[in-house]
Amino acid sequence: MRMDAELLHSPAVGLAEEEEADMTDWNLPLAFMKKRHCEKIEGSKALAQSWRMKDRMKTVSVALVLCLNVGVDPPDVVKTSPCARLECWIDPLSMSPQKALETIGANLQKQYENWQPRARYKQSLDPTVDEVKKLCTSLRRNAKEERVLFHYNGHGVPRPTVNGEIWVFNKNYTQYIPLSIYDLQTWMGSPSIFVYDCSNAGIIVKSFKQFALQREQELEVAAINPNHPLAQMPLPPSMKNCIQLAACEASELLPMNPDLPADLFTSCLTTPIKIALRWFCMQKSAKLVPGVTLDLIEKIPGRLNDRRTPLGELNWIFTAITDTIAWNVLPRDLFQKLFRQDLLVASLFRNFLLAERIMRSYNCTPVSSPRLPPTYMHAMWQAWDLAVDICLSQLPTIIEEGTAFRHSPFFAEQLTAFQVWLTMGVENRNPPEQLPIVLQVLLSQVHRLRALDLLGRFLDLGPWAVSLALSVGIFPYVLKLLQSSARELRPLLVFIWAKILAVDSSCQADLVKDNGHKYFLSVLADPYMPAEHRTMAAFILAVIVNSYNTGQEACLQGNLIAICLEQLNDPHPLLRQWVAICLGRIWQNFDSARWCGVRDSAHEKLYNLLSDPIPEVRCAAVFALGTFVGNSAERTDHSTTIDHNVAMMLAQLINDGSPVVRKELVVALSHLVVQYESNFCTVALQFMEEEKNYAVPSPASNTEPGSLTPVRDSPAIPRLRSVSSYGNIRAATTVRNLNKSLQNLNLNEEGGPIAFSPGNLSTSSSASSTLGSPDNDEYILSFETIDKMRRVSSYSSLNSLIGVSFNSVYTQIWRVLLHLAADPFPEVSDLAMKVLNSIAYKSLSLSPSPQATMNARPQRILDSGSLTQSAPASPTSKGAHIHQAGGSPPMPSTSSSSLTNEVPKPPVRDLPPARPPYTPTLGGQAPHSHQFPRTRKMFDKGPDQMADDGDEPGGHRNFISAAMQTGLCDWSAKYFAQPVMKIPEEHDVESQVRKEREWRFLRNGRVRRQSQRITQRGISRLDDQIFINRNPGVPSVVKFHPFNPCIAVADRDSICFWDWEKGEKLDYFYNGNPRYTRITAMEYLNGHDCSLLLTATDDGALRIWKNFADLERNPEMVTAWQGLSDMLPTTRGLARRVSIYLDRSKQGGAGMVVDWEQETGLLMTSGDVRVIRVWDTDREMKVQDIPTGADSCVTSLSCDSQRSLIVAGLGDGSVRVYDRRMAPNECRVMTYREHGAWVVKAHLQKETDGHIISVSVNGDVRFFEPRMPDSVNVLQTVKGLTALDIHPQANLFACGSMNQFIAVYNASGDVISNIKYYDGFMGQRIGAISCLAFHPYWPHLAVGSNDYYMSIYSAEKRLR
Repeated sequence: MRMDAELLHSPAVGLAEEEEADMTDWNLPLAFMKKRHCEKIEGSKALAQSWRMKDRMKTVSVALVLCLNVGVDPPDVVKTSPCARLECWIDPLSMSPQKALETIGANLQKQYENWQPRARYKQSLDPTVDEVKKLCTSLRRNAKEERVLFHYNGHGVPRPTVNGEIWVFNKNYTQYIPLSIYDLQTWMGSPSIFVYDCSNAGIIVKSFKQFALQREQELEVAAINPNHPLAQMPLPPSMKNCIQLAACEASELLPMNPDLPADLFTSCLTTPIKIALRWFCMQKSAKLVPGVTLDLIEKIPGRLNDRRTPLGELNWIFTAITDTIAWNVLPRDLFQKLFRQDLLVASLFRNFLLAERIMRSYNCTPVSSPRLPPTYMHAMWQAWDLAVDICLSQLPTIIEEGTAFRHSPFFAEQLTAFQVWLTMGVENRNPPEQLPIVLQVLLSQVHRLRALDLLGRFLDLGPWAVSLALSVGIFPYVLKLLQSSARELRPLLVFIWAKILAVDSSCQADLVKDNGHKYFLSVLADPYMPAEHRTMAAFILAVIVNSYNTGQEACLQGNLIAICLEQLNDPHPLLRQWVAICLGRIWQNFDSARWCGVRDSAHEKLYNLLSDPIPEVRCAAVFALGTFVGNSAERTDHSTTIDHNVAMMLAQLINDGSPVVRKELVVALSHLVVQYESNFCTVALQFMEEEKNYAVPSPASNTEPGSLTPVRDSPAIPRLRSVSSYGNIRAATTVRNLNKSLQNLNLNEEGGPIAFSPGNLSTSSSASSTLGSPDNDEYILSFETIDKMRRVSSYSSLNSLIGVSFNSVYTQIWRVLLHLAADPFPEVSDLAMKVLNSIAYKSLSLSPSPQATMNARPQRILDSGSLTQSAPASPTSKGAHIHQAGGSPPMPSTSSSSLTNEVPKPPVRDLPPARPPYTPTLGGQAPHSHQFPRTRKMFDKGPDQMADDGDEPGGHRNFISAAMQTGLCDWSAKYFAQPVMKIPEEHDVESQVRKEREWRFLRNGRVRRQSQRITQRGISRLDDQIFINRNPGVPSVVKFHPFNPCIAVADRDSICFWDWEKGEKLDYFYNGNPRYTRITAMEYLNGHDCSLLLTATDDGALRIWKNFADLERNPEMVTAWQGLSDMLPTTRGLARRVSIYLDRSKQGGAGMVVDWEQETGLLMTSGDVRVIRVWDTDREMKVQDIPTGADSCVTSLSCDSQRSLIVAGLGDGSVRVYDRRMAPNECRVMTYREHGAWVVKAHLQKETDGHIISVSVNGDVRFFEPRMPDSVNVLQTVKGLTALDIHPQANLFACGSMNQFIAVYNASGDVISNIKYYDGFMGQRIGAISCLAFHPYWPHLAVGSNDYYMSIYSAEKRLR
């Protein structure tokens, strides 16, 4: 749906066409807006997971203490008549007292055994104090640290006393004997649980608390006073771990209703279904269920633990409901403690909720410690009543006629409620009440599929949902389900496990222990599984083998490597990525997996992925190859050969377009460096020596004396904004930093050439790094040393200088690292600097030279004869001591160690010995480091440790560790933790993102229409100055934003943004390019939407910025890469300082030129090279190199995506046309040689039969028809042209001349405006024109001139 160019020229634009024009914006692809560009590449913060019970417990022993004394009622309770009599569902008066007592005891034990069959039960029937003591102490002794239960039935003894006593008997049952709770606590110890079934039971709970407090106070006293009697005793257990359940409050009596059992509380706790059904029948509402009597209830068929029978189903529903009530009402930690820690305690507490409901209906309030909020009115009880109702109403026909039992709709209905919550809900609301029920339903085969599906949808809401589900206790259920062989569960279980592991990776151990990994291996190996489920399986396996040796072993046995290798070329990119990460993790520090990989030639199969169209997949492949060579086991020749092959394959990614890939590359190579440390040390020493002795053809060595541009001292500087490339482009804020950043890396401004005299240590003459002090913040190898090494290694015949070994793999990799240390993306260069400096450091400490021996006095290594080091070039002028490993920190030297006398020596102050002297240098006298200052303390061991550790040389400075990593894998894992099923925000019609985008597209349409009206009327003049301002630096490139009133103006290394409507400066920031380079081109990407700014510098680097001209945020580098790797350094910038109005052709290269195609996401780049390189920004990789076939540089590029044509203007005056679709040797379809000199601009009109317009420095404008061999029209304009632009819509072109004027012509070659003076009072003559540009739509012309001024001219006001 491209906007037809014809439409633009039609005089009346109809409405339908307007709307169509606006559609184009929606269809344009966006560049550099993917997740990897918008967020920091790091894992999510690990949430502390509290769901795992740290102390699972068992109740191992149970004391059943019954004080019934059948037949004798205690004196302090007057019983009603008739009265509640049943104890454990037995009428004690129906048999002899002794027999009754024993039967009741046996029954109570059976009732408890339903809940905990494995415990040791001890009955103590009508006991004495001693018997209770003996019982409790022996149970505690056997239970050790586990829990003991004490059940007390006091129906045959007086009520508990206010002094905290319960009653038992004497030997011959003539007296009641009090038993102090204090003693009971001592005998029982903790952890314990107490159940009191007696009147006024609440008193016991109160006394228990008081005694526990008293105990704590006694202990505190004993701790202070060693003579205290308790001081020598072992600490009694804390009572905090004791749980109590009491039948009623301190002032209440137990109910005596004859229809109820006497031990109603015990019945509720141990036979809940039986008592709940009886109680249901006693309510008025039971009359609605005809034919159900108490006798019939006894006959309910089934067993409690068989969920298919009526009784079992009721029990299951009861469990689900009580669990749900507790989960919804209790605080999370209390719920975990009471309902998840111990099976018996959980059962008792679920049943306690029923006791509260039933006993409250008889004015009795059960009490617990810890106290629970009231639950008897919870709405879920109504669901229970309904379930009971449905079940009981079937009873008569089932029992009399034997009809089949219809199952309860309870679980299906609860799942529906859960589904409603999922579909209707909003983000911030209470968690769904039904979650614990979903858990119960997983046990049922009937509903399992639906429950898993809903559970998956819930977990997809985000990490909070996963944490909730884990806290409910989902883990053992989904772990158990992995043993199921049902195929239909596979996709659901894989999804659920991926969600769990993305939030809590510690589950890897549980999976391996239960053989769960086999499940996912079979899913991954199953070709019929959809790719996304195999991806999740690969992710799960990657978590299982992540730094977990048992997991690696298990998966290696399970054939993981072969399974993964088969899927490396799957069409699904996420699967390719995770399969590669999985491989990289299984052989990380696990040698047998590496050899298994070697046998399957895994590394060769991974090579394909290094050129994958998706950057994340390339990353994963680099990661896998990096851990493949990073194994530290013994090396054989075979494995060394493999490592070398892998290294050379990886080296090809040096110019990959994605910084994420290059960061991973540095880490992968760092593994290799660690493996072959000694070889790399040798190479490092050779390079360092070589760099000292070789004068590199540096662009900077041709600078003219004293030509520092005045802008650096101008007051505008402090307004540079600090810039964060995720906080990484070094901030230019303080004066010291400004100095460093702005006078960055030029060798001493005055006498350029000295800097490279042989024997000089490095480009920085006051070379100086004090290595030893822990406070040191500089590298050994400074940026410029590395940069120089990089250039030396490229352009000198190193082989002859250093011998044959120089072209070894290690040398090649060293060069790759040198190249990466100069990477335009700061995070990449930082990592590479760490690796290089680590080796430089080691090579110095291992160096054979006499200077490097252990010396008590710090030694300066300054003569070039020693192999030790090219002394580091550091921006701060510290005394240059190379502190040898070991030894004491250096003393400040009395003279700055410059090697040549021509450099001014900064004075040195005496400082305490641990700190190196630092002299701030203002102005341009001393050289400065290339990059913004690196204040990272590489060598810091912490403030209290000096560097004289005396450990093995260099040991404490190993700052590349095997653990160096980029966070890519953890960042990729975040995908599984975030919602997968939710519509992304940009597709949600109501979202803010979408509304903002609609607004921008409406604005774009308005700009297009209004500007078109103006250009269609015809423009007769263009000299109305609508903006003028002094730019902080000499403008070298200007670029209008297509739709905002914003213009970007670049000087050598910074970019200024102006609002040309308001006339104010919006932003000024540093582009981060090295000192000897300059910005030569800029483009707005995604100008129609969220704009990014691309800057190209003449060393071939491309940087992309966001958040510029933004009041709230600082500019941020989105990405950066080396667009052209082999910019020819000899032609580049030889006379960069020569003022701009010398003839272009004598002025060195064209720098870098670019043209951007938003429709296709392609970026054409060329310049001082012999190719036009086409980058695909979606893949972030080079897609094509078109040879120019010329011997001169490309000075201008213009392309048309419709026709796949690229037009290039060249320095030799030729204009060449290329067709991108053809083979490299045939794609040049036309060459025009009519210009005699450097082509300033070649422009291809975008219409279907658009012409080529080209202009040379001689001012001849030529029009070519791409199909014709000769020009169709020639116009002559001004001579001495320095800049020219063509307005794409209005058919105007403007020429800027070194003779300080601008001429604007229309299509027929008539001058419509001549501009020589600035407007206003004392309008001075304009400066020599350094750059100019038209607005893509409005008739505005921006002009930058050599006198720092930036002005904008437009058509007359009446037209606008």
